[in-house]
Amino acid sequence: MASSFQGRQINPKKFHKSQLKFYAVLIPMAIIMGLPIVYIFNHAFKPIDELFAFPPRFFVQKPTMQNFLNLLEGSKAGGIPITRYLFNSITATILVVVLIILISTMAGYILSKKHFKLKKTIFEINTLALMFVPAAVAIPRYFIIEKLYLINTFTVHILPLLALPVGLFLMKQFIDQIPEELLEAAKMDGATDRKIYWHIILPNIKPAIATVAILAFQAVWNNIETSDLYVNNEGIKTFAFYMSTLSTVNGNSVAGTGLSAAASLIMFIPNLIIFIFMQKQVMDTMAHSGIK
Repeated sequence: MASSFQGRQINPKKFHKSQLKFYAVLIPMAIIMGLPIVYIFNHAFKPIDELFAFPPRFFVQKPTMQNFLNLLEGSKAGGIPITRYLFNSITATILVVVLIILISTMAGYILSKKHFKLKKTIFEINTLALMFVPAAVAIPRYFIIEKLYLINTFTVHILPLLALPVGLFLMKQFIDQIPEELLEAAKMDGATDRKIYWHIILPNIKPAIATVAILAFQAVWNNIETSDLYVNNEGIKTFAFYMSTLSTVNGNSVAGTGLSAAASLIMFIPNLIIFIFMQKQVMDTMAHSGIK
């Protein structure tokens, strides 16, 4: 009986015919979820006649770079080069991601391992903030940004986006799992809070940091609202906003379709790259952060 059970392990390390049922379900699902990615790449290289072909074609027949060339030429004709929009997006994204990681890790460390009044209340407020979608706080957010004199400044792309409740939640939940004994041993060896933070906390929460970095990156890189509502100066608007204006070019929706296809691919590639390199850390975070 025991030998029969050992021959049918629940999760065998090598391939076993019992795993075929899982492949039969997972492979079709993977293909279906991967089709939009394939479509985005094919769509960006389609010539105009294929973009409007009926019935629509999934794969490009005659790939061309004309959509990307038109995108560059169109931005020059508008007075602001596309490189300016990209520079604004890249600069804002890097600053926000770095600052959110610092703020979330430091605040998570304090809320997890320090004892002070209102500690539980502060964390509950942060958890409550997860319930509100951006549209629900659009009006009070505008009043706050106006009172801080951030309207029509590049800082408006950075400061309001530093509040990422889900980032603090993940960090706090992950740091909770670091044993108190480890921190006490470090304190007995003379380690300060700064050394504990840099040499113990950060190395042990790398998966959570990677996850927060991805969430922050997507929140900033894909952000259209800031440039649309708070910025009038075209020179400090972001590439995401510029892409949203490409549906029509001088009233020509035909040309705008090709430009939008090329710009969509440019917007998508950074998201794909950052997730490919950090997917393992994201999975580790989901498994150990306490999210059920």
